[in-house]
Amino acid sequence: MSTYTPIASVTLTSAQSSVTFSGIPQTYTDLVLVFGGSVSAFGNLRVQVNGDTASNYSWTRLLGDGSSASSDRGSSSTFINIAILDTDVIGNSLVHLQNYSNTTTYKTVLTRGNSSAGYVGANVGLWRSTSAISSITILSQNGNINSGSTFNLYGVANASITNTAKATGGDSITTDGTYWYHTFRTSGTFTPTTALTCDYLVVAGGGGGGFDAGGGGGAGGYRYFTSQSLTSSTNYTVTIGAGGAGATTGANKGGSGTTSTFNSSSSSGGGGGGSSSNTGGASGGSGGGGRANGGTGGAGNAGSYSPVEGYAGGTSANPGAGSGGGGSAAVGQNSTTTTTGGNGGAATSNSISGTAVNYAGGGGGAVNGATGGGAGADASGAGAGGTTVRGAGSNATANLGGGGGGGGDTLAGGAGGSGIVIVRYSV
Repeated sequence: MSTYTPIASVTLTSAQSSVTFSGIPQTYTDLVLVFGGSVSAFGNLRVQVNGDTASNYSWTRLLGDGSSASSDRGSSSTFINIAILDTDVIGNSLVHLQNYSNTTTYKTVLTRGNSSAGYVGANVGLWRSTSAISSITILSQNGNINSGSTFNLYGVANASITNTAKATGGDSITTDGTYWYHTFRTSGTFTPTTALTCDYLVVAGGGGGGFDAGGGGGAGGYRYFTSQSLTSSTNYTVTIGAGGAGATTGANKGGSGTTSTFNSSSSSGGGGGGSSSNTGGASGGSGGGGRANGGTGGAGNAGSYSPVEGYAGGTSANPGAGSGGGGSAAVGQNSTTTTTGGNGGAATSNSISGTAVNYAGGGGGAVNGATGGGAGADASGAGAGGTTVRGAGSNATANLGGGGGGGGDTLAGGAGGSGIVIVRYSV
C-alpha cells in the first residue's frame, strides 16, 4: 500500500497571491506538496510555514536550462524558494518537508522543479525553528498565482503502522491520517483485524413521495454511535436500506424505505407520503407527509429509540397542497396554503466521513393545480415536491437517506434515497 495519504487539495478558480494549508495533522513523518500551474509575472514561488515572516529561513538552489547552469542562495531569508517561473509559463514543483512534526530539530525542505520554458532546478532549504509545522503558505514573488493552478498536500507515514487499515469491508476505505473511514453504500461485511473502538453512522432508506398533490416521503432513520467496541476477526454484517418507490396511483402511498443495520444497531426505513385516495403518510424512521385535503402525517421514530431516529410528517388541511415528510432533526412542514406544499423536515449534519454532510432530510410536499411544491430538506439530498401543475416529485439522492418529493397534479412521487453506513476508527 502506498505511504502517501492525501490531506488537502486546492485548485484555484481565480488568480490569487497566495495559498495556505492550515490545520495540518501531526500524525505523519513527512509532508509532500505538489504544485502545478503558472504565475502572472516573472519571479519565484516561495514557501513560508506557520505564518512566520521573520528572517528564519535559508536556502541554496541549483538551476539549469540544458546549456548553462547557475546557483544562488539566501541566508536569513523570510522565505524558501521552491520554483522560478516566467509569465504564464507552466511549471511543476515537488516539495518535501521532512520530519515536520518533530519539536526538537530545525525543519529541512527539499524541492525539485521544472517549467515548460526549459529549466530544471533543485533546492534545499531550512526553517530555523523547532516548532512542528501546522500550516504552509505558498506565495508568488511578483503578481499572482494564475487560475487553474493546483496544489496537493500529502502525508507520508510508515506503511506498517499508520497506513494500513485495521479492518476490511466497505465500498471505499480511506484515511486522513487521523482516522480510517469505511463507507458502505451497498450491503457487505466489516471485519476488524484487531480489536477496535469505533464510531459509526447508520442511516436507513427514505420513503417515496405520494401521488397527485402527494405528501413528501419521510427520511430514513438516523442513528449515530460513538466509542463502540468491536471484536477482532468478527464478521459484522452491514445492511444498507433501499429507498421507497414513489407512488404511481392515488390508491397507494409512496413506498416506505427499508432498514439499515450494523453491529446489532438498526435504523428504520422512512414512511411513504400520502396519495390522493390514501391520504395519510406512512409511519417510519421519519413519517411521510400527508396528501392534500386532510392527509395526516405519519409518525416518526418507528424503533422507539432514544435519542429519536426521526420525526413525524406534516399534516394538510388544504385542498391543493401536500405536506412535507419528516426529517431526522425536525417534523415535516404542514402545507399552509392551497398553493404551497410543505417543506421536508430538517436533516442532521454529521462529519463522521471527515466532511460535514446532511443526512436524512424529509421530502417536500406537492401542489395540485398551482406552482409552489415544497422543498426537500436542507442539502440532504431529499427530493422536492412537484413544483408545477404537471410536476412530478423529485427523486432523493442515493446514500443520504432523504425522502422523495410528492407528485403534483395526477403525477407520481419521487423515490426515496438509499441509506448508508460509515465506520470510523483512529489510525
